Amino acid sequence: MGSHIKHFWKITKPTKGKTLLVSGVLAAVSFVLKELIGYEVITIVLMLAVTVIAGTPIFKKAISALRYRIVGIDALVSIAVIGAIIIGEYWEAAAVTFLFMLGDYLESRTIEKTRSSIKALLDLSPDITRVKRNGVELEITPEEVVQGDLVIVKSGEKISVDGTVIEGSAYINQAAITGESIPISRSIDETVFSGTIIESGYLIIRADKVGEDTTFARILQMVEDAQDKKAKTQKFLEKFSRYYTPAIILLSVIIFLITKDIILALTLLVIACPGALVISAPVSIVAGIGNGAKHGVLVKGGNIMEKLGTVKVVAFDKTGTLTIGKPSVTKIKAFDIDQDELLRIAAIGESYSEHPLGKAIISKATERLGKTNVVPDDAEIVTGQGLRFILDGEEYLIGNRKLFGNHGINVESHEDYLRSEEQKGQTAIIIGKADHIYGIISIADIVRDDAKALVANLKSQGIKKVVMLTGDNRLAAKEIAEEVGLDDYYSELLPEDKVRVLGELQSKYGSVAMVGDGVNDAPALASADLGIAIGGVGSDVAMETADVVLMSSEVGKLSYAVGLSRATVRNMKQNISFALLVAALLLAGVLMKTVNLSFGMLVHEASVLLVIINAVRLLQYGKSKN
Repeated sequence: MGSHIKHFWKITKPTKGKTLLVSGVLAAVSFVLKELIGYEVITIVLMLAVTVIAGTPIFKKAISALRYRIVGIDALVSIAVIGAIIIGEYWEAAAVTFLFMLGDYLESRTIEKTRSSIKALLDLSPDITRVKRNGVELEITPEEVVQGDLVIVKSGEKISVDGTVIEGSAYINQAAITGESIPISRSIDETVFSGTIIESGYLIIRADKVGEDTTFARILQMVEDAQDKKAKTQKFLEKFSRYYTPAIILLSVIIFLITKDIILALTLLVIACPGALVISAPVSIVAGIGNGAKHGVLVKGGNIMEKLGTVKVVAFDKTGTLTIGKPSVTKIKAFDIDQDELLRIAAIGESYSEHPLGKAIISKATERLGKTNVVPDDAEIVTGQGLRFILDGEEYLIGNRKLFGNHGINVESHEDYLRSEEQKGQTAIIIGKADHIYGIISIADIVRDDAKALVANLKSQGIKKVVMLTGDNRLAAKEIAEEVGLDDYYSELLPEDKVRVLGELQSKYGSVAMVGDGVNDAPALASADLGIAIGGVGSDVAMETADVVLMSSEVGKLSYAVGLSRATVRNMKQNISFALLVAALLLAGVLMKTVNLSFGMLVHEASVLLVIINAVRLLQYGKSKN
């Protein structure tokens, strides 16, 4: 029988699944024989075969761990199995090794599920890249692409570089980077990122970042690194198990010396294995980080995931965080002229201007009236005041009070309106001629659509205080704070002032998270308990400085991140409580001699599996909200 087993083993690859199958069949046969004919030679041989086949990986792990002075679960099981064989409990030895291997197999298969989000990201890495060199199209691996290459990507294909579009247009699915499934349009001079997929159209892209420097590669690396940064709870449990395991061995020896009951001592060894307890924290953390990565929330470690849910105060930067970060036309006030005509004249006048306010006017005119090719006959930019231009033989002025005052034009009759707009944090642009003021266009950096809902959600999640820190003037800050429902605001702050205010908030309320765009907020992000960067796609500073990176510009994802953190911590606590309860019940059962070795092992492995299955539930977090 032994030679047949050896031959069978030689012609099959000993994968974990096949090893489990063979040992399972032999265990079943040996159990039937035990019941039918008892402990005859063939029954014992089969049981020993099961022990050797299923136990070899366990023994190897135990020896390997002992070399590093680690006494782990594998060592406990190995000692118990060897002891069972010595005293003739062959079935117990076979059952324990098989059940331990079954648990290990199910555990590894289930843990694969917790890593599915990360594996899904890895699957988005393109295998082939099409480049154009010296007028010839070549198919190469993404690793062979060099900076400056022209990369050709067609509908349905994956983009392998970060780069700039130089030809074509397409709709791109950026879900792998930002978590947003709605495709966005990209055309000439716009930026695209690796790991994204063209749903329709085609692009020729100049490769700006390749290989390990691409946004997608860095996200993958950070997600992998994050799993190695352990939560405080996880570190405590690992430290606990290092002392707990030797203590159990010592306790088993003491019990044997007192009771002379070797089976009781061996059973205690196996049943007291802290398997479910040791993995209770890491599986939850891995699942939580994987879920976040899939939804465009990059959490840089288990310690960060655990800390995020304990934040008491959230402090926002204004520009580029609560607001979209660029000026937009918010209001058009026309006097004795149609609003569209006023906007058309202003846009024509600003056609040569590079000023952000001028671009805002042109953008609004294009949106409402379509693009125009009309240009002024003559234009002169007056620094710090505005501009003067000629259109259809008429001279027009666009700018502030000073521009009109220097041309002898009185704007007193409109002063109340100008002042009221400025008190709302608006920049008021006057349009007129020497004999008449035609209108006033108000421009401001507008609040993000989801900012108000985010503030409300954070408060509903138990955040004590939501505030804004900005270098902007008090009136503009007050307007934004009231619009989005903030508890407080701090205006006219320099970078060092933001750090000071964060310190005051920390001492008064506890843990503080700073949310910024990752560019000019680096000192504040670094000094807060948690730094959270929004719109981290392509931003090196955001990716490196912040503890949490929201990969899209959708600021509302912060609420998702906080909820995910709390769900992860809650899941971790459930796992720990369950593992401790099972361990306590099993130990009580062993000491009362109501739990035998094989049954205890079955319950132990089941508890490990249930802990993992509970962690897998985190992968479903947020699905009902999408």
